[in-house]
Amino acid sequence: MEFDALLLSRMQFAFTVAFHILFPAFTIGLAAFLAVLEGLWLWTKRDAFKTLYLFWVKIFAISFGMGVVSGVVLSYQFGTNWSEFIRLTGGVIGPLLAYEVLTAFFLEASFLGVMLFGWKKVGPRLHFLATVLVAVGTSISAFWILSANSWMQTPQGFEIMADGRFVATSFMEVIFNPSFPSRLVHMLLAAFLTTGLVVGAASAWRVLRERADPAAAGWTESRISLVMAIGMVAVVAPLQLVAGHWSGEVAHEYQPSKTAAIEGYWETRADQPFIVFGIPDREAGKNHLEVAIPGVGNAIQNLPRDEVIQGLDAWPREDQPPPAIPFFAFRIMVGLGLLMIALGGVGVFLLWRRRLFESRWFLRFCVAMGPSGFIAVLAGWMVTEVGRQPWVVHGVLRTRDAVSPVTAGDVATSLIAYIAVYDIVFTSGAILILR
Repeated sequence: MEFDALLLSRMQFAFTVAFHILFPAFTIGLAAFLAVLEGLWLWTKRDAFKTLYLFWVKIFAISFGMGVVSGVVLSYQFGTNWSEFIRLTGGVIGPLLAYEVLTAFFLEASFLGVMLFGWKKVGPRLHFLATVLVAVGTSISAFWILSANSWMQTPQGFEIMADGRFVATSFMEVIFNPSFPSRLVHMLLAAFLTTGLVVGAASAWRVLRERADPAAAGWTESRISLVMAIGMVAVVAPLQLVAGHWSGEVAHEYQPSKTAAIEGYWETRADQPFIVFGIPDREAGKNHLEVAIPGVGNAIQNLPRDEVIQGLDAWPREDQPPPAIPFFAFRIMVGLGLLMIALGGVGVFLLWRRRLFESRWFLRFCVAMGPSGFIAVLAGWMVTEVGRQPWVVHGVLRTRDAVSPVTAGDVATSLIAYIAVYDIVFTSGAILILR
């Protein structure tokens, strides 16, 4: 493996985007949770909802700020590390990123101040409106970012000029490209799940500590937020399974090489198996230690048993995605998703039996599942981005043709600097959030 400018630029972008995605994945859901809490406070006049709001809004503020800072870094890298990508596709991608700033970021920034510091300066209804608008702004931001990224997965609505530049012929087709609807739903549900699991973990931890003293401060609030979190996970986790399957069907239609890598298919054939586990070997063109269920692969993808599904052998080696990362990341994501469904189902059962707050094993399970949403989001993005390789715009522009004309030493230096700075800044932020 040669650590040239291309590989180091990919490593640098992967490193910074992995940090960045953690914060939007949390703040999108947390903003909606805050809007629900404040709405319930206005409706019921119960102080417990306001107490919960004031607690979680501090965490939202820190997470939102860190998300903005890490997002700016990504924007700079388009110019420093991927200038050819922007030069060639800027006519298509540029407006989408600009719309995100104009319609979402300005909305969030305008009302975030009211949300954080306006309790004694504006009326409760206006403050609630500010919270709702911030929550709407986070979802609009996801809309534009997912639209831009989805266009890179399933490009349409453009033509390529003589000099190689991409020019949009229909922005409606660019925005609403084939993979965008399923991926937007999948990402928003992932954000709500991530927030629900974090809130549930924090609440379960407090309930475990306060079980011996129901009169302790925060006992009522912890129980309320735990019930709300369990309800969110119980509803959203099964929906996420459906949305993920929908996204997989779209990938099979438009990015069959990605599907082959995810499923571990090396051979083009009908009646594909479902490969539960294996160790993909790109050099040998097969999976080692494979555990497979024969004849189930076609059914999982809603295809007739006699329909041929392409394996990686359908593409030249240079057009194949590296299979190991999508293969394992997909199974991590699905495995965690099944655990989330189990958590929601068992939690609802225990709530129905009035044993939710007495079940120590389940409360510990909630605490342990706290980080699972973040891990699943990272795994999902690995499937999406690595599975698209070797293309930065699928089937049209190769990643190697999008990198900036910089030296490997320059990229290595900046990567080391990023790692050092992120280690200090984000570790401090994470400690502050946990405290």
